[in-house]
Amino acid sequence: MYEELSFLKENYFDHSHIPTWDEMPVQDELFVEVWKEYIEDIPQKGLFEALSRRLVQLSFPVQEGMSRNPDYLSATRRGISTLNMKAATGCDFQDISGTKIYLHKTLAGHIPVIETGNRKDFETLVRVFSYRNEPVSIPASMGACMIKGYNNWDRVSRYREKCGESFSFELMKAHRELYQDTFLILTDAEYSGVPAHMLNLETDEWRRLSVIIRREHESTHYFTYRIMGSARNHLLDEFIADYMGIVSAAGRYRKDWFMAFMGLENYPNYRTGGRLTNYLQGVELSVEAFEKLKKYIKDAAENVAVYTNQAENVYSPRGKYDMLLRLSKTNLLELAGAKAEA
Repeated sequence: MYEELSFLKENYFDHSHIPTWDEMPVQDELFVEVWKEYIEDIPQKGLFEALSRRLVQLSFPVQEGMSRNPDYLSATRRGISTLNMKAATGCDFQDISGTKIYLHKTLAGHIPVIETGNRKDFETLVRVFSYRNEPVSIPASMGACMIKGYNNWDRVSRYREKCGESFSFELMKAHRELYQDTFLILTDAEYSGVPAHMLNLETDEWRRLSVIIRREHESTHYFTYRIMGSARNHLLDEFIADYMGIVSAAGRYRKDWFMAFMGLENYPNYRTGGRLTNYLQGVELSVEAFEKLKKYIKDAAENVAVYTNQAENVYSPRGKYDMLLRLSKTNLLELAGAKAEA
């Protein structure tokens, strides 16, 4: 059983280049400047036109086999213009007017956010940018994702024009910061698919808080990705990101919220659809191991709740940053253990 749960000991974060609080805020990455231009173009050109001209995947529909389509491959792998491509018929959105794009300030600098109020449009965006326009199933408990290492051909084109005859894509490939972007896709639906009544909140208030949690959750992934070199579909990453999101929305850590997000609000029972199983892809657990995993999750949440209730200034801006760093130096077994506070 313990071998099955050995992944709980994992920690992939690199702490060799962590900025001190006095060195914050971190300077924006290069892609932020071009996204400012994209956002400025929206009032005149419209959101879809402003983005589809730059992010070529939006020029193609979500369709079975699209990732293998020759036009799609030419556009996304070689940066060929989509203007005369038969397959480039555009994406089908239900309510593009309910989508907004903005820059959000994080501990790792500003990051572009595409936020939509329409669930189906959110799923379309995720399929476009995460699954190469293939119509894959998106879990109902998923309401956000971070697109990292995105090859922005608009930036490549700009750099080519700037360099002229001296341009070399092979040389450019060695400097990913010149052409790769990171951005967030969010929906304003209830966080983790948890209904408002489960947390004794009004629907409108819970949707407002859900956006805050979701945005801070993904912003934390961006921080660990940029500063610590890792952002994985891993329970430790999710525990830390949920902690930061909950604190931003509620002003303090809410263990009961976290347990509901994981589907463990009625521990030891697991509610099908909770996010816990989202992070067990490719992991086969026996019934006994899954029962033990649920206990580790509960104990970790309880230990963090006890610690934050006693610690001073843990919810100040600097305190939240310090807590993020502390959590990132542990693993879930340590957090669930009797010596978690130490």
